[in-house]
Amino acid sequence: MKATPHQLLCFQAVAETGSFSAAARRLGLSQPALSRTVRLLEEALGARLFDRNTRNVALTPVGAELRPIAERLGAEFGGAYGELARFVAGGRGRVTVAALPSIAAVLLPAAIAALAADRPDVEVLIADALSGPVLDAVRDGRAEIGLTVQPPPSAQLDYRPLLSDAFGLVCRDDDPLAARDGPAWSVFAQRPFVAMAPASSVRLMTDAVFLQAGLAVTPLFQCAFLGTAGRLVAAGLGITALPRLTLPLAAPPGLAWRPLARPATRRQMGIVTRANRSLSPAAAVLLDLIVAEARRAASLSEADGP
Repeated sequence: MKATPHQLLCFQAVAETGSFSAAARRLGLSQPALSRTVRLLEEALGARLFDRNTRNVALTPVGAELRPIAERLGAEFGGAYGELARFVAGGRGRVTVAALPSIAAVLLPAAIAALAADRPDVEVLIADALSGPVLDAVRDGRAEIGLTVQPPPSAQLDYRPLLSDAFGLVCRDDDPLAARDGPAWSVFAQRPFVAMAPASSVRLMTDAVFLQAGLAVTPLFQCAFLGTAGRLVAAGLGITALPRLTLPLAAPPGLAWRPLARPATRRQMGIVTRANRSLSPAAAVLLDLIVAEARRAASLSEADGP
């Protein structure tokens, strides 16, 4: 004995209207199609559900017993379908974003605030990490969206460029270097240098520039966190090179940032997702908001870039 949700819906419409023609109009069906659906339900149950005559339709005892069951199942199905519809529309769900701390701090707060204002039932989990763990989280399915520097080509990951960020000299605002227009990378060979941790995207890029320029730069300090590097510079213990968008995390009051030249260098950043995998609807909505926020941040970086 099996009854489909559609059969129960048709039965309930006839029971409520007391008429096959009225029920057919309510459901947008032809009357023969409705009658056939009810007949199939009766055959599945092995009992008549309606007593019919030329003037009206009345429930049989079996039909009267089925009616509250059909109403309950219809309400449960409607509620479940409504939840599914909310999920499909991006109004419900959980999204995990793995991101470099600097990108997370700049792009995610405004994007998540916009998401929460329109879709308060979407939960967002942020996993801020270095570039390698960000890629691993997306590759393993622990995060739907990754925000990081451009990775090497991979059959497992899709990369979408988002924005580029100019590198600049960070020094105290009373340092003579702060008055220079477009300082060269060679200044780091002449002054104590505050470096980021070896596995960080910033460190990989600064080391590459030093190698390309033939500069022998030995860090006096190495820091895992941008805030620590900024505090060391603020204390007069050295200078450093950081992308413009890291400054909200790195720069306490009293620091200056000047775009570096010779060579002008930018950090390319973007969105990483799993190849050949669809995003959840809520993740797709959040991704659009991140892209919009990135456009705003990019204009800020380019205004200060070399």
